[in-house]
Amino acid sequence: MLNTITAINGAPVDVKTVTYLVIAGGGGGAAYGGLGGGGAGGYRTDSLVYTLATNYTVTVGAGGAGGLLDTSGSTGSASVFSTITSTAGGGGAGVGNAGKSGGSSGGSGFNNTTQTAGTSGQGNAGGGGSPSGTAAGGGGGGAGAAGVSATSGEAGAGGNGTASSITGTSVTRAGGGGGGKNSAGTTNPTPGGSGGGGNSGTYGGGSAANGVDGTVNTGSGGGAASSTNSDRNGGSGGSGIVILRYAVARTITIGGGLTGSTATDGAFKVTTITAGTGNVSWA
Repeated sequence: MLNTITAINGAPVDVKTVTYLVIAGGGGGAAYGGLGGGGAGGYRTDSLVYTLATNYTVTVGAGGAGGLLDTSGSTGSASVFSTITSTAGGGGAGVGNAGKSGGSSGGSGFNNTTQTAGTSGQGNAGGGGSPSGTAAGGGGGGAGAAGVSATSGEAGAGGNGTASSITGTSVTRAGGGGGGKNSAGTTNPTPGGSGGGGNSGTYGGGSAANGVDGTVNTGSGGGAASSTNSDRNGGSGGSGIVILRYAVARTITIGGGLTGSTATDGAFKVTTITAGTGNVSWA
């Protein structure tokens, strides 16, 4: 929910409340083919009361690296605002392995149908891998939906992200990465989830078989590679983001170590922090 501003004679009264959106870094997609897409970073939004001239810690989590050669993707890093921590997105899994757990979890590799649960209140499960036949991986979970499980013919798509209007405009973030494959089925890439999830590589060899990175500052998962060769790499997860919305009467200080900017939206200011670790405070 957005801040409640009470008007007196038409002027907003500052209630020293900040609405936050905290998204962790997404997980990387797995390498090779028939493996899981990366899960989106944990997605948390709500409001809290702040105290003036008090430092509040902010950390923007990095995305996890995509798998190299024949390995699983790496889990991302957590994002933090004050006492709020969003759990990193889980990496996509290799052959026979379950997707790594996270805010939203990574997709499982083929020969493992497990749908690894996401973190309650932050994200969703990754899709299971194909049970037999065509080697195909599950899609990574997204903030708005679970990753799709693979079938014997196709890899699973990444789960969709979730929209927020915290900046004054609706933007969808935190989609899961698409699962990969290494044999029959369509040659089209498996799509990542809405909100920035990376597509899988295009099956059929060549550089396009590498998974696509999740979009920067969306916390989305990276797509898995699709190839019969073990020299194809998964896409990296997208970095996270911290967005803060508060009364226009207040001035924020963004401390050293953080990269951020502030805009005005009517009776509110909106500060978007895109990288780093440090403190913010209000006056």
